[in-house]
Amino acid sequence: MGAFVFGCSAETAETAQAADGNKTINVLAAASLTDVMRDLELGYEADHPGIDMVFSFASSGALQTQIEEGAPADVFISAASKQMDALNEESLMDSASIRDLLLNRVVLIVPNGSELGLTSFEDVVNDDVFVIALGEPESVPAGKYAQQVFEFLGIWDEVQERTNFGTDVRTVLTWVEMGEVDCGVVYATDAYTSDQVTIVAEAPEGSCDRVVYPAGVVANSAVSAEAEQFLQYLESAEAAAVFESYGFTMAG
Repeated sequence: MGAFVFGCSAETAETAQAADGNKTINVLAAASLTDVMRDLELGYEADHPGIDMVFSFASSGALQTQIEEGAPADVFISAASKQMDALNEESLMDSASIRDLLLNRVVLIVPNGSELGLTSFEDVVNDDVFVIALGEPESVPAGKYAQQVFEFLGIWDEVQERTNFGTDVRTVLTWVEMGEVDCGVVYATDAYTSDQVTIVAEAPEGSCDRVVYPAGVVANSAVSAEAEQFLQYLESAEAAAVFESYGFTMAG
């Protein structure tokens, strides 16, 4: 059985190495993939005896840093091209293995029962909105996409004055679920995992970069063939059905 780790350090990942002789594939994946990967891991291990999957979920920027610092990693799945491109430029990824895997959408959410009447991204600067939740734009792709949307709308300066910045997109989702903020910006797939939030708007077309999840094998992986095989599985019809059930769209 595989393992799931949030904010995994090198030491944590090393302790997760299989003690039974199985080969371990360490997958560092964007936090927004947490739920769907739980399903995919079960099916993959069942069909591939001798393979143990170990997943670490965090913001794409935090995972990039882990790889740069030498944390055990075989597969990296980012929520934006920026982090993947940076690692590739540093020769830390197997360039030939990188492919666009998934697409997502950026949405504005509120806690269920919100009486603020928000219906658009522009509404977050209404007088009765006091706290907005966004991912930290420098390290959280969902936060960067949100910044692009608000810059497109010409209200980024006002938005920043009211914003609590989270360390990953799931933190933003939790804040909204608990009613600690008036609204937040997450991916559509994150919102679909919760019955405590309501999607009130999708980012206007053309207001932010296309939300693409690139995936690839880490250059110094000791199980590169197995890592590549796992990526091929993620592109299969079987995996696509699971991804799509969580609201993702296949990029290929």
